[in-house]
Amino acid sequence: MNGGPSVELRRNRGARALALVCVLGGVLLLVYPSDGALLRTIIAVGAVVLGCLALVSALRPFRFRIDAEGVSIRRPGLRREIPWAEVDALVLDDPPRRAGYSAPPRLLLVPVPGVTLEPVTARHPLDGRPAIELLVLDQVREQPEQVSAALTRYAGGRFVDLAALRRAAFATPDLPVGLRGYRMDRVDQLIRRGQDALVSGDAQTRQAARGEIERVCAAGLPVAQRGYSTFQTDTVLDALVAALADHQSTDRETAT
Repeated sequence: MNGGPSVELRRNRGARALALVCVLGGVLLLVYPSDGALLRTIIAVGAVVLGCLALVSALRPFRFRIDAEGVSIRRPGLRREIPWAEVDALVLDDPPRRAGYSAPPRLLLVPVPGVTLEPVTARHPLDGRPAIELLVLDQVREQPEQVSAALTRYAGGRFVDLAALRRAAFATPDLPVGLRGYRMDRVDQLIRRGQDALVSGDAQTRQAARGEIERVCAAGLPVAQRGYSTFQTDTVLDALVAALADHQSTDRETAT
């Protein structure tokens, strides 16, 4: 691993600004009453309370430093110096989409066997090993690419940018959403299943993923009142099946 100056991630100030807006908005509603005073007061008090809670959380001490020794973390729920010797794997993961929208990437840490790090709040996306969530990247101002570069530099082979590997294996476009389309969560599950199979490098895993996608599509994907466009989704899933099959053909040629 390389030396050099440490990399200090800076807290994103967006949450603090939003909390202040909630507090100020609630105060204004209380100061300038109008018709429907009871409902207005309830909304105002709720906004002030939620804003204050968010502001307290945003003002708590925060530190996330990456250097040649390891990772130094100080945030709500986790305050610890974690040397690289205690780290078996670091994974930059993009969680599955929700209702068609992407969630911010998160950084997961799998400790070496025999090392206990609490709290265990996640699993390794590919092999299911217990992990802790170190950071959700919307909490910091640095872009995922900057965080990935710092971890690549200092963590070496322990670090895997799984989000980037998925995109490289099979890049999925933003599917249009409309009425009477395929259920979004089911489509997202299938795409993630295929991407992870491509990333795994295992021929049997790819074959199993391809078989599952083909069976689900042959049986008919579930339709929802609001879902992904059927034509574009069919095109993407056909391309994913072809990618999985192409890798299997390459495996057989290599083995021969």
